[in-house]
Amino acid sequence: MPGHFEPLPGGGAAVALDDVEISIIRSLAVQLMELIGPGPAEDTSGDPLAGLFAEGPSEPPSDPVLRRLFPDAYGGPEEPASAEAAEERRAYSAEFRRYTENDLRAGKRENALAVIRSLDALAAAGEGGAVLKLSPQESRQWLGSLNDLRLAIGSRLEISDEDDSDLLFHLPDEDPRKPMVMAYLWLGGLQETLVSTLMP
Repeated sequence: MPGHFEPLPGGGAAVALDDVEISIIRSLAVQLMELIGPGPAEDTSGDPLAGLFAEGPSEPPSDPVLRRLFPDAYGGPEEPASAEAAEERRAYSAEFRRYTENDLRAGKRENALAVIRSLDALAAAGEGGAVLKLSPQESRQWLGSLNDLRLAIGSRLEISDEDDSDLLFHLPDEDPRKPMVMAYLWLGGLQETLVSTLMP
């Protein structure tokens, strides 16, 4: 079990983590929450439905990591056929972002918070690490958060496809990117084994 998730009887997953691994994942999840930012301001009108209709931003984030976490819905590698088509694509993307980004951010915050809470509970259980046991719901939250963490790190490392990540295997130890590359690869292994535990 060390270093990878294994399925639990009845659903869910378990992984053995030491104190250093717990600290790394927790730190990354906290940084992810800080990057995503707080939710929309509380509505003080007393209307419980006001939050449901709060509009989000219509422009893509300026930070490249946030652009990767919240991509344009109508973007793509191919160039639009005309300036009119490009403007139409921007308008559709802005409209989609306005009505979905707040919920997407809330979901990513909730997943990262679930990771932090489960690691805090594990760390409180004893020193030297322990076996983290996740319910099926917690497993899905962890999977979402591991994916977001890898996207964030990959964006900072300017990884755009698998070929780029293969090149990172051969970085010299003195390269300042090496610790982030190691975290990226390790989280990828965790993510892959967690996916396999959730497969029917």
